[in-house]
Amino acid sequence: MDAREIIKIGMSAERTLVVPPERTVGHFLPDMPMVYATPMMILEMEMASGDAIRGRLEKGWITVGTEVDIRHLAATPVGATVRTTARVIAVERRVIRFEVEAFEGERRIGEGRHARGLVNLANFNKRMGAG
Repeated sequence: MDAREIIKIGMSAERTLVVPPERTVGHFLPDMPMVYATPMMILEMEMASGDAIRGRLEKGWITVGTEVDIRHLAATPVGATVRTTARVIAVERRVIRFEVEAFEGERRIGEGRHARGLVNLANFNKRMGAG
């Protein structure tokens, strides 16, 4: 499968999350603040990127995260609503590149770039020894 045939620049998706205690840095590291953890923000950015293109993939194909270049700009407390966006900015044969952002209201709390690689799931599972 060639991503250039099915994925178009500008495709996008958005996700919304109310920050739970389990997604804070304080949940993972004692004595740290109970604010939205950077890895959890990146997870939402990756998921939004996957959402933007998932419906266009042929059966048996998935994408996996391959690169992240993210800046976490502001702390966000438990209970805040975070909106994460992803937009396709470049398409290569097997790599799709995204611009990603996260907001609390109108305040940008994260921004950056993310790339996902196009993978045949059956072949991937064989390489990983999973049937």
